[in-house]
Amino acid sequence: MLRDKHYDLLVIGGGNAALCAALTAREQGASVLVCEHAPRALRGGNSRHTRNLRCSHDAPTDVLTENYSEEEYFEDLLRVTGGVTNEKLARMTIHESKFVTPWMYERGVRFQPSLGGTLSLSRTNAFFLGGGKALVNAYFAEAEKKGVEVVYDTEVVSLDIEEGFFKGAEVRYHGFPDYVRAKALVVASGGFQGNIEWLTEAWGPSAANFIIRGTPFNKGLMLRDLLAKGAEPNGDPTQCHAVAIDARAPKFDGGIVTRLDCVPFSIVVNNKAERFYDEGEDVWPKRYAIWGRLVAQQPDQIAYAIIDTKCLKLFMPSVFPPIEGRTIEELAGKLELDPAKLSKTVKGFNAAVQPGSFDPSGLDGSRTEGLEPAKTNWARKLDEPPYYAYPLRPGVTFTYLGVTVDEKARIQMADGKPSANMLAAGEIMAGNILGQGYLAGLGMTIGTVFGRIAGQEAARYVNR
Repeated sequence: MLRDKHYDLLVIGGGNAALCAALTAREQGASVLVCEHAPRALRGGNSRHTRNLRCSHDAPTDVLTENYSEEEYFEDLLRVTGGVTNEKLARMTIHESKFVTPWMYERGVRFQPSLGGTLSLSRTNAFFLGGGKALVNAYFAEAEKKGVEVVYDTEVVSLDIEEGFFKGAEVRYHGFPDYVRAKALVVASGGFQGNIEWLTEAWGPSAANFIIRGTPFNKGLMLRDLLAKGAEPNGDPTQCHAVAIDARAPKFDGGIVTRLDCVPFSIVVNNKAERFYDEGEDVWPKRYAIWGRLVAQQPDQIAYAIIDTKCLKLFMPSVFPPIEGRTIEELAGKLELDPAKLSKTVKGFNAAVQPGSFDPSGLDGSRTEGLEPAKTNWARKLDEPPYYAYPLRPGVTFTYLGVTVDEKARIQMADGKPSANMLAAGEIMAGNILGQGYLAGLGMTIGTVFGRIAGQEAARYVNR
């Protein structure tokens, strides 16, 4: 029974941020309990599906090429968020990102050599060898070795908070009610993207067509509880990290393999067979995260990326095979689109393509002219049958509504004061930095940096 024990620190969540906090606090002498809602086989939250984190560095490293200055990193963040960010927290996170990979190495995480190919991230993002599952497995192994107590199938259902001070937590431990007493709390239980009812409150009925590519355990229960008990909210409930994924993916937990990277080399049409955005606006790592929202704004939240034979090997293969047609009209029939309208859209696009030098490795300026919306890079005629299509749906990774934190990861209360013993890390506070948009790998960077800070501050509090 958990109620018979008393811990220094309770950590809620079992992903990257939670484990960074648990390890850091334990290494500073705190007794730590981690409550993971998922069973052991599905532990790790959304971190299971990640591949990399974005790091600033002043010179080439063993896993990153060239350099990536703090200022360039911040400018990239401003570009994707439109300035909707807490600059102080953002700059601190970017600075601290320089120091995370050695810390991760020391705790068993391994990285693969810098990545080339279609993603163009060798300079900015360090990739985990074995992906996110290998990362969380390394952290869990390290946590267990160091004496962190981890309980699975344990949902925290309510926090006992008095005037911004954490006293304990009601939990459902393997299906039975229990209670955890701890001197301090780190909440790293993610957003509310696994809660379709809450998504519907924010997005309306269209949320029924969203696919959740991460864990189904992130229901936002702790977020609602904290906000109801005086935590200061942060962020917009309609903002989230959402990408275009294969519409044939499972409703939950399909993970990163369901993402489709063919968009820059395609034309994308909605179910009226009409294009609606510039598919070649920028390199894919800087634009892939806007396409979930773009598809969400289309009728019935469905779209189709259409290519011809010469584009088929320009992007990472999809986990699902493309739908094939010998002609555009045949392809339209298989997609249940109007064949005449799709044929008209393709002919109009082909007629607008200007002569250019196609280069899939960077912005090539191959464009259309006199077409609305324009395609400003990688525009080539669709003229080599057979033709292929991938159906697209919005794939939500995590939501941005969360709690407000300060530079010490302390949860800010509605009276403007920080809680003395409640801290937050990961997706539940990422909206402080990511007000909108997304920068590849930044979610893991925020989780790692704030997980470590939360662990340090929790240990400092209990050891004072």
